[in-house]
Amino acid sequence: MNPIVEAVTADIRQRSQASRAAFDARWQQACDQTPRRRHLSCTNLAHGIAAAGVDVLTLRELEKPNIGIVSAYNDMLSAHQPLGQYPSIIRAAAREAGASAQFAGGVPAMCDGVTQGRAGMELSLFSRDIIAMSTAVALSHDMFDAVLCLGVCDKIVPGLLIGALSFAHLPVLFVPAGPMSSGLANEEKSRIRKAFAAGEIGREELLAAETRAYHGPGTCTFYGTANSNQMLMEIMGLHLPGASFVPPGTELRDLLTAAASRQVLRLVRSGATPTPLGQILDARALVNGIVGLLATGGSTNHTIHLIAIARAAGLVVNWNDFSALSAAVPQLTRIYPNGSADINHFHAAGGMAFLIGQLLDAGLLHADVMTVAGQGLDAYRQVPFACDGELAWGPAPERSGDRDVLREHQQPFAASGGLKLLQGELGRAVIKTSAVPPDRHRIEAPARCFSSQQAVLEAFKQGALNQDCVVVVRFQGPRANGMPELHQLTPQLSLLQDRGHQVALVTDGRMSGASGRIPAAIHLTPEAADDGPLAKVRDGDRIVLDADRGELRLLVDAADWSRRSPA
Repeated sequence: MNPIVEAVTADIRQRSQASRAAFDARWQQACDQTPRRRHLSCTNLAHGIAAAGVDVLTLRELEKPNIGIVSAYNDMLSAHQPLGQYPSIIRAAAREAGASAQFAGGVPAMCDGVTQGRAGMELSLFSRDIIAMSTAVALSHDMFDAVLCLGVCDKIVPGLLIGALSFAHLPVLFVPAGPMSSGLANEEKSRIRKAFAAGEIGREELLAAETRAYHGPGTCTFYGTANSNQMLMEIMGLHLPGASFVPPGTELRDLLTAAASRQVLRLVRSGATPTPLGQILDARALVNGIVGLLATGGSTNHTIHLIAIARAAGLVVNWNDFSALSAAVPQLTRIYPNGSADINHFHAAGGMAFLIGQLLDAGLLHADVMTVAGQGLDAYRQVPFACDGELAWGPAPERSGDRDVLREHQQPFAASGGLKLLQGELGRAVIKTSAVPPDRHRIEAPARCFSSQQAVLEAFKQGALNQDCVVVVRFQGPRANGMPELHQLTPQLSLLQDRGHQVALVTDGRMSGASGRIPAAIHLTPEAADDGPLAKVRDGDRIVLDADRGELRLLVDAADWSRRSPA
């Protein structure tokens, strides 16, 4: 094992002793005899099985396990639309095994892509906690002996997992939908967005391009939070091996969904390999998730979500852990916005099986973890395939199918991880360095201060930003307005950068997994609305963003600073 990975894991365990012991005591106490519904009164049980149809007899017998399905299905979102077909596949597979499955409940699924720049974006981050609560409500009926969580995007997978951790005595397996097919090339999409921002094309041309990029069922193909979620569930052992990036509407996708139903039944207390969620999600699994995030340059949203997931599992994780691991973990992928390839190219080049194999060989992952596929991560070196209508697995390729997208650990794209911690007079922030060219890792320029995304866009239209500048967008934190993503700024700031200006963004808001080539210090804490220093910054103050040194500095005379009042 890499000594830094070992040290960070040991630190997490040490600082989490009391909270983890309390978490373990709770789920272990709940591990009584199954099926869970054995403990319901006759009236309780009658309510739970009244609409079960052909499964009524199975549920009344009280001997066979019952799977609870919690789903983020809706048919407005491309990523979640395929999930509508999954319950019938899951039920059929459960019945073949002599068990049953019931749709336990739905959770809300909002799309940051739809709500960008809209009032709805202020609900986005908070929706994670509503999803967690909705998951807990769905599972609170004591009708279920195992759980299949169906979800894909942004806050949804973290919310499902946080909610499920209140039921960590049950086996829990996550079932993804898979990405849509590749559409408009990412570089072309970026070019057209910048052309629209510059006024060179109109709305009809922009919409035509966007609908070529987002054009069918499945997850968006860039490497944002949605696909980072899938990577995390697999590397943390909560997906079936190789399940993350198989497209919807294919034979293999349906075979994997049916296999998830059969496998979770093996994990119940009366099954072949009893494995509750609490046994899987420990400090080693969390560290494996952080390592995967860093190695792939994944979504900055997970510098928030992984900490919350850890707390739900009784573990105390912080940004120092991310920073320490980033120094040890090489960047092994280039997927848009970190490169030109999309997630389908990554999957074709060797995908998760190759990536996990490389990280295991480099000693950067805990290999001895428990997973939904059994003991150890070696099973995740395998690639699923369909053979005569049956599901099978084979070894991952020994070499990357495209070294411009996916590389061996000996020859990485970068020696350190794709996320960095920044610290200085303004507080602490994170930056996604994997998408930023090295010559832009250090920016020093005067501040231009704004209190909304719209105000920045208006200043751009007026030509007031045609200069070197650090754009400060404050009062965008969770206390102020829910910490929305600020992606509408990306084309405009990219244009300023293309014009030769030194440009950076500093904000207590978010940019997430789609963070582009603009150096962006995001999630700044303390936030402006919580008396953070950002509230005292003025136009013209010189700010230094240095990703290589991990610094976010404010070059202001101390006496002047002390006289200022916050905005």
